[in-house]
Amino acid sequence: MKKLTHDQIAENRSTLETIHKVSKLPVYVVLDSIRSSYNVGSIFRTSDGVMIEKLFLCGYTPHPPTTSQIGRKEILKTALGSTESVNWEYVKDPHEVILKLKKDGVKVCALELTNKSKKYYETSSKDFPICLIVGNEITGVSQSLIDLCDLSIEIPQYGIKQSLNVAVAYGIAIFELRKIFDHKSK
Repeated sequence: MKKLTHDQIAENRSTLETIHKVSKLPVYVVLDSIRSSYNVGSIFRTSDGVMIEKLFLCGYTPHPPTTSQIGRKEILKTALGSTESVNWEYVKDPHEVILKLKKDGVKVCALELTNKSKKYYETSSKDFPICLIVGNEITGVSQSLIDLCDLSIEIPQYGIKQSLNVAVAYGIAIFELRKIFDHKSK
């Protein structure tokens, strides 16, 4: 086993010029009022890693370009260029996005603990295309958005804390969705 160099890794990667040829994961993601620009940047980078269909930044979620140079700098630093490769849009009201996606036949899923949530790895191939709602770092996904959901998924916690950092939780859930979809495609 030998570690690959950056040049060797780059040989098999898409570029901004070829990214339109990449088969996208039929997942739409709604970020609702995420506070941290670092979390938003991390979510952009993870979204590029799985190549989601589209990222919707809603509520007061910071977005590039932001009016605050500080916020813009934090997103761009953490995203490492993925704001250019991930299809994204800012829409103030997440309900607007959810209702349109539902009308288009997309299932809507909250990444949230609810009385009916199932484990994140129990999602099925029949749930695609899917929209994953990721909520605020403190308050999570709002009840008004949960009311629009077809399902909710959770990441089991075994320690004393009841949640993970939002960008970490998103990474776990979105890569599992990629795995489930890729398995379906085989």
